[in-house]
Amino acid sequence: MTTPDPYGRNLALAVRGVLSEFNRAEVLDAADVHVARQLGQLGGEGDQRVLLAAALTVRAVRNGSVCLDLSTVRDTVVGDDRAIEEVTDPELARQLTAVRALDWPDPTDWASAVQNSPLVTVVGAAAPAARSIGGPGRPLRWSDGLLYLDRYWRQEHLVATELDARSGVGLADGADADRLRAAIARMFPGDNESRQRIATAVCAGHRLAVIAGGPGTGKTTAVARMLAVLVDQPGPRPRIALAAPTGKAAARLQQAVRDEVATLGVSDQQRLGELTASTLHRLLGWKPRSKSRFRHDRTNHLPYDIVVVDETSMVSLTMMARLLEAMRPDGRLVLVGDPDQLASVEAGAVLGDIVARATDLGSGSAKQIDAVAGIEVIERLCPVESAGLDAIGRAEAAAGVTRLTHRFRFGGAIAELADAVRTGDADAALAVLTAADDPSAAVSLVPWDIDVLRAERAPFRDQVVESARALAVAATAGDIPGALVAMDRHRLLCAHRRGPYGASLWAANAQRWIAADLLTNPLPGTDSAAALEAASIWWSPGRPLLVSENDYELGLFNGDTGVVVRDPQRGIIAAFGDPADPILVRPGRLSGVQSVYAMTIHKSQGSQFTAVTVVLPPAESPLLTRELLYTAVTRASERVRVVGTEDAVRAAIGRPVTRASGLRRR
Repeated sequence: MTTPDPYGRNLALAVRGVLSEFNRAEVLDAADVHVARQLGQLGGEGDQRVLLAAALTVRAVRNGSVCLDLSTVRDTVVGDDRAIEEVTDPELARQLTAVRALDWPDPTDWASAVQNSPLVTVVGAAAPAARSIGGPGRPLRWSDGLLYLDRYWRQEHLVATELDARSGVGLADGADADRLRAAIARMFPGDNESRQRIATAVCAGHRLAVIAGGPGTGKTTAVARMLAVLVDQPGPRPRIALAAPTGKAAARLQQAVRDEVATLGVSDQQRLGELTASTLHRLLGWKPRSKSRFRHDRTNHLPYDIVVVDETSMVSLTMMARLLEAMRPDGRLVLVGDPDQLASVEAGAVLGDIVARATDLGSGSAKQIDAVAGIEVIERLCPVESAGLDAIGRAEAAAGVTRLTHRFRFGGAIAELADAVRTGDADAALAVLTAADDPSAAVSLVPWDIDVLRAERAPFRDQVVESARALAVAATAGDIPGALVAMDRHRLLCAHRRGPYGASLWAANAQRWIAADLLTNPLPGTDSAAALEAASIWWSPGRPLLVSENDYELGLFNGDTGVVVRDPQRGIIAAFGDPADPILVRPGRLSGVQSVYAMTIHKSQGSQFTAVTVVLPPAESPLLTRELLYTAVTRASERVRVVGTEDAVRAAIGRPVTRASGLRRR
């Protein structure tokens, strides 16, 4: 039985003992408790310490981690280490008091109890032979001091095994090294393109390569020209697939690659052909009645020689496992993304783990690094550039990872702010945010005050209304490409979903502002009465949409954005994706969509806007992290307005996300 209490907690009332205490302190949700109890009943386990560990493991997955480290979980749960009297939010102070009063098991005894539980299979060097990988299935796994739900251990094991299997280095059979070297020099002639040359050499020599870098560092340029280098080789043209986690990100990848290919010579364009991008779900093939299995798997591999995945930071452990098992053994997989962004909303931080594994190779001596298989290919194809790499860079490149560091665009104050946030320099970030007194500057900090809280006088109201008006004009005129482009002029981003700092409230405020503007200043060809009627209709032209559920039949996926348009031939219709090749859907066929006058920062991943307004919660919000702020800031190409306090900015930058994972250890 589950019921809320006066504090809004979700309590499992039928539970007693340790699980109840952790539930009432809001460390565990009722669902975590019920799963642990059910596992205990099915497996004959009554030890409260083991059930607590099981519940905390479920909680860890719910919060994005793949596993649970019993030795550190207490510190990560308690979180905020300030004195209670320093916490300004009364509700948070009450919760912290309850959390700090909890009686945690002794870590050593706790670990021993878990390893000896009938619910747990112990794997690793110290595992008893009878309980190793091939033993009877149990719901939990203990591996090298980490506790997993069995499903996630198997996925992580699969990913680690596939990564190791693809660590072999060498040029493809029949490759012409001289021609590769010449093509790399031809495609990247600039002085600032040395890292892109190295990235291409890495992709030519590895069956799994990573191109990592922040916004504006030329990742997509590197991808397009790298592909031009690889198709320049003798033999049949390799089959190429481009993909991204969301439809929005896939559309951006496709357009950016096509724009770059258009700058190449005619012969290179002809060899590459027309490159298209799709979502990962569409690439792997939707399987009816299954949310985690696809048509392409280890028994039916993808028919591609090269697969490029953009925005890989958004890819969960589950999706990465499905992708790797679907790859042909001799296929080349290129992962592209920014490891400093927020990780997937689901469990796992695979891109960050892969990059960290490569970086860890740099901790050895220079002699050890030189011996790492793979550096020879880079030295052969890019001798000058490889000589300029430091120890970490050599180790990463040898392991298939290249970090792009030179910015070709996205400079100025936004780049300075992003770098300061990424490196954890709060003083530098605040210096950039407060450098200009002009609120229309490229970067600015708007303090929370009574005007913001009243909403009607919020300093960003005009920008919200202006961008919405441009969207409504294009949508009403039936200009589908124009409407999809106008959608990205400005976006209101929030850390929270609900509450005074949440996307729900500010979306409602924005919608009210827009309706008021249309009443006083109707669109061309309409009057105030028509504007009032249009504002009350859900499917009104200009309404921005966000897909919240995957719809495989329509090719729309969670996080995709679109707009309602009045089309002269089709009438009212919803348009999504690439402005040059939109997906058009009748409103009656859509389910799982919502208005997106404001959105959470998590949902904004994979998107780019001309300007963003970022609404930060108070400093004590546990959602406020370095990766969250960095992701929000880097969504904008021209202007960033941060609404919040200096304390909130400092708290975010000083709180990097830590997701428990064993992948980087394997």
